[in-house]
Amino acid sequence: MDMRQTRLGRWLCAMLAFVCCFGVLLPFTTPQPALAEEIKFIAPRLPSGVDPYDPEKPEELSPDQLYAKAAILIEASTGEVIMEKNADQRMYPASTTKIMTTLLGIMMGDMSQTVTMSETAMVYEDGVSEIELDVGETINFSDLLYATMVRSGNDGANLIAETIAGDNYRFAELMNNAAAMYGCTGTHFVNPSGLHDPDHYTTARDMAKIARAAMENETFRKIASTYAFTLPRSNLRRSRLLTGASTNWLNKNQETTEDYTSTYYPYAIGIKTGFTSAAGYCYVGSAERDGVRLISVVFYTTNGGRWSDSRKLMEYGFSQFVSMTPQELYNENPITVDTSGFSLEDEGLGRLTLNVQPRVDQRTVSIVATRAEMEAKARNLRQTVLIEYTRDFAAPIEQGEIMGTMTYYPEDGGSAVVYDLVASRSILRRSNAPLTLEEIEKLVFSDPNPFPPLSLELVLLFLLPLVVVVLLLVLLWKLLKRTRRHKHSRLPRSQNRHFR
Repeated sequence: MDMRQTRLGRWLCAMLAFVCCFGVLLPFTTPQPALAEEIKFIAPRLPSGVDPYDPEKPEELSPDQLYAKAAILIEASTGEVIMEKNADQRMYPASTTKIMTTLLGIMMGDMSQTVTMSETAMVYEDGVSEIELDVGETINFSDLLYATMVRSGNDGANLIAETIAGDNYRFAELMNNAAAMYGCTGTHFVNPSGLHDPDHYTTARDMAKIARAAMENETFRKIASTYAFTLPRSNLRRSRLLTGASTNWLNKNQETTEDYTSTYYPYAIGIKTGFTSAAGYCYVGSAERDGVRLISVVFYTTNGGRWSDSRKLMEYGFSQFVSMTPQELYNENPITVDTSGFSLEDEGLGRLTLNVQPRVDQRTVSIVATRAEMEAKARNLRQTVLIEYTRDFAAPIEQGEIMGTMTYYPEDGGSAVVYDLVASRSILRRSNAPLTLEEIEKLVFSDPNPFPPLSLELVLLFLLPLVVVVLLLVLLWKLLKRTRRHKHSRLPRSQNRHFR
C-alpha cells in the first residue's frame, strides 16, 4: 500500500512538473493574435508604368498618380465630386476622427464652461498624441477644442466626449447618428480619438461629407485654420504653446521643395492629419483660391504622400473649377438692346449695351462651376438670373440711367442679390421724332394752368367741328327742299273731271 502511494505521488509530481513547465513555455510557443499597435505599416507605392506627375500640367492628374489607397476631392459649396479613387472602400480614419469630435463639441457644448481632466479621459499608451493634461487640471472648453485639433490630443478628445455625453461609448453613438445625418453610409465610430479599432472605420466619401459639414461651421473653420495655439495658464500648469503636424499645411515656415512634397500649401485653410499603423498616413484638407473652395481626403498614404497627394488633388480641382460673381458672369456676355427714336447721327445706330452694377450694401455671392458650365451659363444668362426692364428703350437716354434690374437667387437658399442695369452711353433723340407717352405726361403735369392758353389754333379747334355740323345741316336742309319740289312738279292733272 505504501509502495502504491509512493508511486502515485511520484506520478502526480511528474505530471505537475510537466504542467508547470508547459505552462511556462506556452506563451513562447503558442502564437498570439496581433494587437492593433503591432500592425506593421507598409508604405504604398505608385503602380508600375504610371506616367510621372507634371506639376506644370495639374489638369492631367490621374488617380494612379496618387500614393493614397483611397482618396476623393469635392467642391465644397455643392459637394460635387471632382475626382475619386476607391472612395467607397472601408478605411481606418485614425485622428481625422477628431473632425467629428470637435464639430459635435462645438454644436453641443458650452464654449465658456470650465472642464476638469478626469482619470478616465487620460491615455496611458506610448506613442500617441496628447495635450498632456494632468488629472484634476482645469481647462476652458473652447481652449480644449483648439488644443485637441492643433495637438491632435487623444486625451482632449476623450475629455470632449465625457463633457458632452458622459463617456466614450455614448459619445460614439452621437457620432454615428451625426454621420448618418450627413449622409454617411459606410462609417462606424467607436471612440472620439481615432485610436485603432477594427470596428472604427469610414470611407473617403463619407469623411469628405463630414469635413464639408464641419467647414460650414464658422467656429470650426476658425479652429481648423489655427496653426499654433497658446494654452492659457491652468490651476496646475503654466501657459504653453501647442503645435502639431495637423497644421503643417498652414505653416509658412515650411520650405517649398522641388520634389513637390512640401507640407506648406499657400491656399490651405485646414484641417486634420491622422496616423496609425493600420490607417497609414491620412489627411483631410481644405483649400481656397479665387473663390473656389475644395475639400480633399487621402487615406493610407505615405508621410510625404499625404501632402503631395493633397496638393495634386487641389491643383487639379483649381484647374477645373472657376468662381464668378453674378456681375462677372454678366460681363462675359452683356446685354445689348435696340433703341427707338434715336438721332440719325448716332454712331451706334441706336444700339445700347447695358452695364451692370451692384447696389449699395449688397452682399457678395459667388457662382462656382466648371469652366464649361460657366461658359454655358454666360451664353444662357437668363437661365441663371432674372432680367427685368423698368423703362422702354426710346431715346433720349442718359448715360448711367437705370434701364432695369438683374436678380440672382443663390443656390444656398440665401436672400436674392439685385443688380442695376444701366445705360453705357447717352443716345440723343432725332428732332422730328414724336413725343413719347412719358414726355406728353411730363409736359401736361409740368404746366401749372390746367386749361390750355387761348389761341387762334385753339379757337379754330373748337369752332371747326361746329362749322362742319352747320354746313352739314344746311346741305341736308337744301337736299330735303329740293326733293319736295321735285315731287310736287310731277303730280298729274285731272283731265276727265268737270266741276259745275
